[in-house]
Amino acid sequence: MILFPAIDLKDGVCVRLEQGDMARATVFHRDPAGQAHAFEAQGFEYLHVVDLDGAFAGKPMNVRAIDRILETVAFPVQLGGGIRDMATIEGWLGKGVDRVIIGTAAVREPALVRSAAQKFPGRVAVGLDARDGKVAVKGWAETSELSALALARRFEDAGVAAIIYTDISRDGLLKGLNLDATIALAEAVDIPVIASGGLASIDDVKALLAPAARKLAGAIAGRALYDGRLDAAEALRLIRVARV
Repeated sequence: MILFPAIDLKDGVCVRLEQGDMARATVFHRDPAGQAHAFEAQGFEYLHVVDLDGAFAGKPMNVRAIDRILETVAFPVQLGGGIRDMATIEGWLGKGVDRVIIGTAAVREPALVRSAAQKFPGRVAVGLDARDGKVAVKGWAETSELSALALARRFEDAGVAAIIYTDISRDGLLKGLNLDATIALAEAVDIPVIASGGLASIDDVKALLAPAARKLAGAIAGRALYDGRLDAAEALRLIRVARV
């Protein structure tokens, strides 16, 4: 189980949104590269970065901030937001991003996911963001008619490295992960599933390490790390102990 600290970028700074609403953004750090370095120094193994402006614009927008992160840290980075064509995928992977996350394009152009996963094995993930069980797109501004499970099953044989499953209703609100829905998805497909949205405390980490959640590949932590509700050292210690 990998715990991914999150850096969400808006206008070049680190923010956290509530339920994906750009009007409900809290700035937590004005130096994203500095924040990334701090996470690496704390002992995290993998960084989760989202270009929020890019998700709405449909193309990369926080390029300078992401470039600085890639120049600053040595641990792997997975990146989502505004990645909707092969040129963008190739560009980010060429710059040193370890894994790209495709969200909107996974709904609208599934062939892109398949082509990219075949061309870059192990380096393409699908961002599956759900509101009331339906997949949302374009920075969560629109909700499709496609269910989360239906979308996940589209890519069962595509070679996708992971699915990042976010419960939008919980994201940024510190209400706890929707483990029931996330575990159900993980048990229904063969693709590794990463939980996202609402991780609030060390109790969530303990729940992730319980036998019932054994199929989950990881979880993303955001606001709880920034406001101190989640002790990074204790969370990472529990994960290390569970691996032994």
